[in-house]
Amino acid sequence: MPEQQPGGAGPAGAAAGPAGTDPLAALRSRAYLSLLVLAALLGAPLAAGAYGFQAAVKELQHLSFTALPRSLGFHGQPLWWPLPLLAVAGLLVALTIRFLPGIGGHEPAEGFVMSGAPGGRELPGVLLAAVASLSLGAVIGPEAPLIALGGGVALLTVRLLARGADAKAQAVVAASGSFAAVSALLGSPLLGAFLLMEVVGLGGPTLGVVLLPGLLSAGIGALVFVGLDSWAGLGTDSLFLPDLPPVGDPSLAELGWAVAIGLAAAMVGTGVRVLAKALQVRVARRRLLLSPIVGLAVAALAIAYAEGSGFPSSDVLFSGQTGIGPLIVHSARYSIGTLLLLLACKALAYVGSMAAFRGGPVFPALFLGAAGGIAFSHLPGIELVAGAAMGMGAMTVAVLGLPMSSLLLATLLMARDGVTVMPLVIVAVVVSHVASVRLRPAAVHEDDRGAR
Repeated sequence: MPEQQPGGAGPAGAAAGPAGTDPLAALRSRAYLSLLVLAALLGAPLAAGAYGFQAAVKELQHLSFTALPRSLGFHGQPLWWPLPLLAVAGLLVALTIRFLPGIGGHEPAEGFVMSGAPGGRELPGVLLAAVASLSLGAVIGPEAPLIALGGGVALLTVRLLARGADAKAQAVVAASGSFAAVSALLGSPLLGAFLLMEVVGLGGPTLGVVLLPGLLSAGIGALVFVGLDSWAGLGTDSLFLPDLPPVGDPSLAELGWAVAIGLAAAMVGTGVRVLAKALQVRVARRRLLLSPIVGLAVAALAIAYAEGSGFPSSDVLFSGQTGIGPLIVHSARYSIGTLLLLLACKALAYVGSMAAFRGGPVFPALFLGAAGGIAFSHLPGIELVAGAAMGMGAMTVAVLGLPMSSLLLATLLMARDGVTVMPLVIVAVVVSHVASVRLRPAAVHEDDRGAR
């Protein structure tokens, strides 16, 4: 990823400094203390904004897929209902990218990267493209828009309130905004910190300089987020999965399955990413025409799954953020055939959504991994929770290329069971990461190096 600059401020810019200087000297300066205070002050409103964003998306999803068909006299949602909604979503995203400043936010097909906080003029485009994608059924997650919006709002704030702030100060504050927003989504400041650390590629003694304001902002924001949820009662969904079946100690057979799951996830995840990148290039050439067509294709895949399985099309649509828990808890209802159909339809819908819509790639990868792990658990020698956890970690690292974050996401989702299955998830993640790097075409490797 290119080093962050003040116009697209991000954490990497804050870590830079003249050769030979003490990277921790900033911690002893009065200006740095002022940055900590500003990061703490920004944490609360940014978490409130992230909460409002998720609540609004959830309400719009309900209005679009449940309330609207009922108001039109349908008894439930017609099978064809996703078709016009996804076509409209594709058109709205294409118009936003074409006519508003910026490119509507993160390109999901590029992987999970940070290219700097957007400027103030670009924020409306990021917001509109994300809301259209997430609310109308695209298979995409909210994490990348929240990171961009959090960082952009923080950057705009520091430019308005502290006009004399230099580029490094702006970069640190923008990073703090991203920390606060994504941590509110993930439910853990520590998990948000690891995710952004790997995305940006921070390391060495300068890490703490950038990390401390972000952790402070994220911690305060997480408290505000929990308080808002308790006060408002809107029920934005928790990332952690309750009521999971009991899990036993890892076995030698499950260690072998960890290798198999890692290899399978590497093949599927690499295929998803390569196809999404290839389709993205074609969509970008004729976006106004092809984005609605891709939306129709995503809807058709959801309809095909609903017809073939008898389960709702929502299993395929949306990010999967709210669907992972029910999928694991009610896994006995899904035959291997149904799970394989779900994997095929969701993966292809994920490819199309990453190419034509705006959002993040994390949650669909987690959902696909969970579904694949559940399918493996139908085989002898592997338990349900262990299979789902290994699948989530292996698929996430195959798509994102972030091994530490993938491990933490898969294990923290499992709450107390996460510690038990962590050794198996580590094996699956390492195997998947190494295999996906070897499988990935040279062109994708070049894109990775350019993006980081």
